[in-house]
Amino acid sequence: MPEAFLDHTVLSWDKNTHASSEHRLIGEEPLSIRVEGKPYSVVMRTPGDELAHAAGFCLAEGLVDSPEDVNTLSCCQGDDANVVTVTLKESRRNKIVDILDRRGFISQTSCGICGKEIVKDLHQIIRPLKDHTRLDAASAVNCIENLSQNQPLRNQTRASHAAAIYTFDFKLLSVAEDVGRHNALDKAVGKLFLNGRLDEAVLLTLSSRISYELVQKAARARIPVVLAFSRPTSLAVDLASKLNMTLACLAHPSGLYVYCGEHRLVF
Repeated sequence: MPEAFLDHTVLSWDKNTHASSEHRLIGEEPLSIRVEGKPYSVVMRTPGDELAHAAGFCLAEGLVDSPEDVNTLSCCQGDDANVVTVTLKESRRNKIVDILDRRGFISQTSCGICGKEIVKDLHQIIRPLKDHTRLDAASAVNCIENLSQNQPLRNQTRASHAAAIYTFDFKLLSVAEDVGRHNALDKAVGKLFLNGRLDEAVLLTLSSRISYELVQKAARARIPVVLAFSRPTSLAVDLASKLNMTLACLAHPSGLYVYCGEHRLVF
């Protein structure tokens, strides 16, 4: 199997000296996700948690709504170790014919969004959140400020993103790291999805900015509150507002900028 990190010799130079040293580099490999025997999407990611990654990805794409929609989920071995295959129950396949025909239509890495039709599609597969969650803002800030404590891969490589998911009383449910921020979220969500615990998820913390695709993924997972280190994009705020979600990011030295859904936070 591919490695999550690799050791590499680098040259360190300044005007007076130069020397060689070992650096640990985060791994990056393609992962091909095949649905119903056909290629659906290829994502660049850090190896690890392949089944959870594929499950979270399929949930975000609207391919599945519950674990019961999945017939088989498997990771190939040997030369095809970077391939995950997904088959769906017949009843589910019949409901998503249009999505399968337009495979990959909202699959993004960091290439952005292509046209207004895609935004419309997002709203069609995601229902607004109607929960009445109320969270202590100070405790939520602690979760995002302490995210690095749950990032062993970052501590070794200084190059990974992370997504951590908490309950309403700030118990850590799931955490994942990856070179891609969206992959980290798919993995963290996928773990809960496969274990049947996604309904406990209330707070999502992210090491990155908040882009529209991260809001989309959180909304598909029915996670109402998203906190991140960096600010959201305008499209992310627009989508979150329409979906009745809470978006916020850190405000130094120790506070929050809340962009929408402030009713869920108790200050």
